[in-house]
Amino acid sequence: MLKAMHRGGALAPFRYPAFRSIWTANLFSNVGSTIQSVAAAWLMTDLTSSHVMVALVQASATIPIMLLGMIAGAIADNFDRRRVMLAAQTAMLAVSALLAALGYAGMVGPWSLLALTLMVGMGTALNGPAWQASVRLQVGKDDLPQAIALNAISFNLARSVGPAMGGLLISIWNVNLAFALNAISYVGMIVVLWTWRPHRAHTPQRQPMFASIKVGIDFCARSAPIRKVLLRGFAFGFGAAGFSALMPTVARDLLRGTELDYGLMLGAFGMGSIVTALWVGKARRRYGAEAVVSAATLAFAAALASLSFTASVPHAMVTAFLGGSGWVAAMTSLNVAMQLRSPETILGRCLSIYQAVTFGGMALGAWAWGSVADLGGLQTALHAAAAWLLASLVLRVLAPMPTREEGRLDIVQEPANAKP
Repeated sequence: MLKAMHRGGALAPFRYPAFRSIWTANLFSNVGSTIQSVAAAWLMTDLTSSHVMVALVQASATIPIMLLGMIAGAIADNFDRRRVMLAAQTAMLAVSALLAALGYAGMVGPWSLLALTLMVGMGTALNGPAWQASVRLQVGKDDLPQAIALNAISFNLARSVGPAMGGLLISIWNVNLAFALNAISYVGMIVVLWTWRPHRAHTPQRQPMFASIKVGIDFCARSAPIRKVLLRGFAFGFGAAGFSALMPTVARDLLRGTELDYGLMLGAFGMGSIVTALWVGKARRRYGAEAVVSAATLAFAAALASLSFTASVPHAMVTAFLGGSGWVAAMTSLNVAMQLRSPETILGRCLSIYQAVTFGGMALGAWAWGSVADLGGLQTALHAAAAWLLASLVLRVLAPMPTREEGRLDIVQEPANAKP
């Protein structure tokens, strides 16, 4: 444990009070978000039999990132990132509270549910680039990769606990309580952000919005390593979207399960992510990013194929664990590769472009695999998503992940006075 807390160790970022506080608050916020995600997806299966509508609920957090991500990145670089996050978190609290109120009033239908989840997704899109770019202000440069991995653990720890809690809440009470709890979960993050004062201030360099976006696009277009990361992110996200988008339908139609069974499947996915996040950094340093991303792609393809044949909840949970392992190994490696090759002055824009491409792939994938499920059946859609991921391995040759030193920018500065 002590070794893990040393500089460069897996738990080293927890030496920094700012990172520790934000990480903890973010964990509770993520638990609330996953509870709401389970509730919204399950409610949609009650409101409509359309596979596409159920898949779009899952995609509602990614569609706004695809459409608004680059604008959010420009905002993160042009304004104080802490205040941007505060605004986004407050907006998500308000929308989640509205969804709970409408639910208790019996006024939620398929399209209003989709609209409100999309609005929460817009808050996520605004928050994402500012939050990811602010990690550099919370820890030293040697601990940045570990901080990124720990943030992935926070999300996936919530993904382990939240779905089971959400399924239990829905089965005992109702979806509206789940929506209300999500609204409350934003309060802690808002308080932490309100009191946080970074040691090294981010000084925004104001530019006109579209000129600012163009700078980020031009940099990413010129950088060969970043182009490869973006292509790999899109390819993986498009195929991997089939798992989360179709999981509610697998639980209800293939397994004839309950909302609690669905929550257990999501919880197993999160546990796989947590276990893998603890060692993926070491694997990446030893074998390289390409080997890790390729192995993760194979693991996720196997999980999709296995899910199509599942006949019991325990089998589905094992499959979900494998999927979660592949998910976090790929996404963490892609995120680290992007952050270490992006200049500080346009970091928000670079990360927003990465998010727009990767999560845009997920949104398109959710729609595509939902459509395939409507036309050809659930198992056909899962097989097709697995086949896509296997075919994407041709990118090992056409667009290999950057090597350890390729395109690396030595501009990640140690925060002034940043002491554990």
